[in-house]
Amino acid sequence: MFIAIGGAFGAMMRFLSQATIYELVGKTFPYGTLFVNVTGSFLIGLLSIFLVEKFNLSAEWHLAILVGVLGSFTTFSTFSLETLVLLEQGDSFKAMANISLSIVLCIGAVWAGALLAKQLV
Repeated sequence: MFIAIGGAFGAMMRFLSQATIYELVGKTFPYGTLFVNVTGSFLIGLLSIFLVEKFNLSAEWHLAILVGVLGSFTTFSTFSLETLVLLEQGDSFKAMANISLSIVLCIGAVWAGALLAKQLV
């Protein structure tokens, strides 16, 4: 139940975040998906340390936040579909840019979040 409630909250956060980003910069590139994936990666790095080492939350809360909220907030399946669409449209440069940016920025965001959390704990 904790995961389901967290998942509903994360999905709403994803929709609102993506809609806001697309409204600001347009849909010529999957900026909204990139934003939620990088932000979600940073938050999972930060919270995976904080929830255990700082706040000592129960397993239920840990699962609700990391699996529920952040699992539904990040959008790997959407990333995959948008990349495929770019390839099908013949825009291999944007497809490769999306793949490269997503991998580098998301892994970097997890590292940065975990590093920040370790310094604050």
